[in-house]
Amino acid sequence: MKLSAFRFDLPQELVAKYPTENRDDSRLMVLDRKTKTIEHKTFKDVVQYFDEGDVLVVNDTMVFPARLYGNKEKTGAKIEVFLLRELNVESHLWDVLVDPARKIRVGNKLYFGDGELVAEVIDNTTSRGRTIRFLFEGEDEEFYKLIDSLGDTPLPKDLGREAEPDDRERFQTIFAQNKGAVAAPTAGLHFTPQITKRMEIKGVDMASITLHVGLGTFREVDVEDLTKHKMDSENFNVPTKTVDIVNNALNNKKRVCAVGTTVMRSLEASVSAAEYLKENEGWTDKFIFPPYDFKICSGLITNFHKPMSTLLMMASAFGGYDFVMEAYETAIKEKYRFLDYGDAMLII
Repeated sequence: MKLSAFRFDLPQELVAKYPTENRDDSRLMVLDRKTKTIEHKTFKDVVQYFDEGDVLVVNDTMVFPARLYGNKEKTGAKIEVFLLRELNVESHLWDVLVDPARKIRVGNKLYFGDGELVAEVIDNTTSRGRTIRFLFEGEDEEFYKLIDSLGDTPLPKDLGREAEPDDRERFQTIFAQNKGAVAAPTAGLHFTPQITKRMEIKGVDMASITLHVGLGTFREVDVEDLTKHKMDSENFNVPTKTVDIVNNALNNKKRVCAVGTTVMRSLEASVSAAEYLKENEGWTDKFIFPPYDFKICSGLITNFHKPMSTLLMMASAFGGYDFVMEAYETAIKEKYRFLDYGDAMLII
């Protein structure tokens, strides 16, 4: 498939700058792959599409406040440092993105807050990428507390606004446990304790994986031939407990639904030779686009994504390219809300 096949005009007013007042008040578009029908619901209705023995797999990664604002030594120029991943815990070595990149050179010192935190630029990685070392002598716990207090919620730039205090809670799913993501697994943002309780009463199992969402998920594709696009690797873990729950559902011909593209990537990167789920941990750069033969899941919950994104490509691979693109046309006509704080789509 070609990149241009995923181009469409997204009206700016449909980009959701803020979440709905209640998580489960967002709208839900339901796509039935067999009948090729589209239904319009609210997210509270999602429970009716699952039966006893079905499984929902969620991502329990936790977003940390990865966006830091500081100043460059001597000039005092304001800089933004976006923490991507920690390379070495002992020496507080991090991969980061910097802005404005042209002003940040190897050897520069960067100051955050009132100078409580200082970093030195060690290396260049990409045009905007740098490796930095935080010059911090205290305990690890103290260091992370400092990052927590100085950092901002890493809202995507596409939302067109700065992070606000409420985003600390709303840009985090109710499943969040393992810190390490620089973006939320957005399909999970619609879930509430009430919905998970209703699922439990109905006999629907919940299982979790961890995939620490990195910027690679959202990096723009810049090649027309999709086979030449390389995804950034992201750290993930599919635990034994989840493997047992999912394989039991597969044996009993029950539905397994991925809550989000990050879950789908983790599961599809962990398929055994017998086409069951296997325990797996490490890094994945799996890129899923049409056509693709899915082995584990028979359902996907996802948000409405921006044009030409890898997330839209995966949804199209699962739902069928023509059907999903038709659904996106309908979503624009019906004024569904797009991106991280937007509405949801269930493909079954």
